[in-house]
Amino acid sequence: MGLIGLGKMGGNMRTRLRNGGVSVVGYDRNPDVSDVGSLEDLVAALPSPKVVWVMVPAGDPTRQTIAALGDLLGEGDLVVDGGNSRWTDDQANAAMLAEKGIGFVDCGVSGGVWGLQNGYALMYGGADADVAKVQPAFDALRPEGDFGCVHAGKAPGAGHFSKMVHNGIEYAIMQSYAEGWELLEKVDLVDNVTDVFRSWKEGTVIRSWLLDLLVAALDEDPGLSKIQGYAEDSGEGRWTVEAAIDNAVAVPAIAASLFARFVSRQDDSPAMKAIAAMRNQFGGHAVHAGPPAGGDAAPA
Repeated sequence: MGLIGLGKMGGNMRTRLRNGGVSVVGYDRNPDVSDVGSLEDLVAALPSPKVVWVMVPAGDPTRQTIAALGDLLGEGDLVVDGGNSRWTDDQANAAMLAEKGIGFVDCGVSGGVWGLQNGYALMYGGADADVAKVQPAFDALRPEGDFGCVHAGKAPGAGHFSKMVHNGIEYAIMQSYAEGWELLEKVDLVDNVTDVFRSWKEGTVIRSWLLDLLVAALDEDPGLSKIQGYAEDSGEGRWTVEAAIDNAVAVPAIAASLFARFVSRQDDSPAMKAIAAMRNQFGGHAVHAGPPAGGDAAPA
């Protein structure tokens, strides 16, 4: 299969795919990590039916890449969008490719920088026949065990819509941990807040991987003094709230966690230090050690 985009996640995915027995031809604008020199070279190197997985930033980069593949691929071939695209983009891309006889699968991918070691949770949408063409890749990428992989629906966008809601829930869970941490630190009563959080990793109903990551961040930087309380939103939290509004579904916890990130760009919030620390732990997202460049624009 072909894999376009060999950044933090794409590069690790190429390695895991190859470790799982899948032959991968990777393309990236960075020639130091790319296997071929162009999209044309990548497509030419693949056997038919050709399967090309797109792992580039959502929005125009993904739309432009898929449009280019529409001109290079042929009937019976397949495009997989594994980025964080909005589900409405999936519907448009699937329709465009279908006119040329090219299949389309959208796949939400979760696992961040830990996916190479632990496997990636996959939520994908598309017709059964199209999913079957890329099933060996799903099997190589997914975590071991019975869970972590789901065919969310046959309609284009089902996978990314599921991943979008997943990320909205993630926002709310992280916000709860962060607010609890700030409260425990604020009240001069608990001697070791990090150890309290550590104790919750076993036997409690709020244990989770995010809790483990927050404890790891606190061990590395007690008090989170090296991190500015500034947290970006990647877009999927906004889309979740917008979808909830469109469908008259109340999501107060998710909405509040999204708005809290907006607040973080105005003041140095202790709770947002914890949010930033967790995002860095699970996804390698950049943290801010000083004031952002200006407004709500932050350095990469």
